[in-house]
Amino acid sequence: MKTSASESLMTSLQEAIRLAQDVHQHSQAHEAFEAIYGELEAINPDLAEMMQMLWKDYVAAQRSASFWQELCQVEKHLSERIAESHLQLKQNYLRLMREQ
Repeated sequence: MKTSASESLMTSLQEAIRLAQDVHQHSQAHEAFEAIYGELEAINPDLAEMMQMLWKDYVAAQRSASFWQELCQVEKHLSERIAESHLQLKQNYLRLMREQ
């Protein structure tokens, strides 16, 4: 059976994870995690250290995922612009051929 302290830590961790999913809220996520870490360190220092390692890896993974998503969006927009330019060039070429 879960104690209210462990339920509180779980809820706080879920909130920190939710915040960490948005790169713009990483400072808030770190603050939330530091509060969890402080409580956990008082209970079990070894577990707190392991949680901190996992947290750092999780945040790094979130940053990496965000970077790649943004890069994919840039690539998508670039591809769309290239396709538009290609179509425009093709239309200009056909117009020139008709005028000659």
